[in-house]
Amino acid sequence: MRFDNIIIGGGLSGLVAAIESQKAGRNTAIVSAGQSALHFWSGSFEFLGESGGATVIDKPLAAARALPTSHPYRKIGLEKLPRLLSRVAPLLGEAGIKVRGTLERNHYRLTPLGFFKPAWLTLDDYLTLDDPSQLKGKRIAIVNIRGFIDFFPRFLKYGLAAHGADVYTAEIDIPQLETLRRSTTEMRATNMSRTLTGAAIDGLARQTDLVARGADMVIMPAVLGIFSDKPVERFRQTVETPVHFIATTPASVPGVRCQLSLRDLFIRLGGTFMPGDTVERGEIEGNRVRRIFTRNFGNLSLEAENYVISTGSFFGHGLIANIERIYEPVFGLDLNVDGGRELWYDEDFYAPQPYMAFGVITDSLFRPSKEGTTIENLYATGALLAGFNALKEGCGAGITLATALSAASRIV
Repeated sequence: MRFDNIIIGGGLSGLVAAIESQKAGRNTAIVSAGQSALHFWSGSFEFLGESGGATVIDKPLAAARALPTSHPYRKIGLEKLPRLLSRVAPLLGEAGIKVRGTLERNHYRLTPLGFFKPAWLTLDDYLTLDDPSQLKGKRIAIVNIRGFIDFFPRFLKYGLAAHGADVYTAEIDIPQLETLRRSTTEMRATNMSRTLTGAAIDGLARQTDLVARGADMVIMPAVLGIFSDKPVERFRQTVETPVHFIATTPASVPGVRCQLSLRDLFIRLGGTFMPGDTVERGEIEGNRVRRIFTRNFGNLSLEAENYVISTGSFFGHGLIANIERIYEPVFGLDLNVDGGRELWYDEDFYAPQPYMAFGVITDSLFRPSKEGTTIENLYATGALLAGFNALKEGCGAGITLATALSAASRIV
């Protein structure tokens, strides 16, 4: 089978690159192994949140100037980043994902454990603040559903109270959840979201109204709307007090919704989505990828003019580590891994770990190399790339989106 462009990986980076390619009229296919890091999504995308793992960044674009030239943001070019990333919110909106935020200044979003972290874009039904001091004197109701253990009201109460809020907790219940409650393994956010539709949403809203009287806002676990945000809107319109949601232990409802919504947009545009498949190898001839082979298609190859590899880092199996080496499994691409296993980590658990910055080496256009030779029609994006530490810098989503859009601009 032949396409104009093939995207290897169906996570955030792969989906965005594929959507942009298909919108430009290029016949595009995604080969997706299945669950991606989006299933762990907090509801926020960060661009650049921290410096050295300690200093919180207020103005991320200005702070990006201090990054090393090998950093993906610097490779794209700081003057290009705002223009490139201005396309993110409209693209997400086209998929039905409403976000707010600006690159000019980070806002603060509330984490499931009650901390506030800087973010670039956040779902519009989540709590965001210009500064946590805005909570001082606010009366906040933290409302959980009886029997739901993937939400942590005590941690949230402690974190909010530390900023001067008057916080109390409450539990609610509706009969429609009784079947799930027979087993604690069924009382998960994604399962509950399938049950909480129609009259169940209205019943949940009535119970919330009863316990939220006198509160300035309600904070609840994100258990509504796995397929769209319509249940969320229905609930928020029914409850008199403003409601904000918090993502729960994975799989998170907003994360699954985001992936499904982007996938559906890609398919509506005419793209070909191949779920539950893995690219096992690719053939390179004359500095170009000629074809790839997947587990499901066996000896039947997939061919394209251009390829984008967005398979993630260790979590997504875009990088594989064993006792002897770290490698990229599809093409055997060059990595920035130096030395033996003893140099992969720091014995100080809280120090920046070297392996977190391991990834595929690319040129300025994000074309990777193999044995020192650049592959002309292959582009690498997202967590697979070398040169940054997403955890310590708070930049994972920004790099995922920026490099996806950069690759898309090349393949169209």
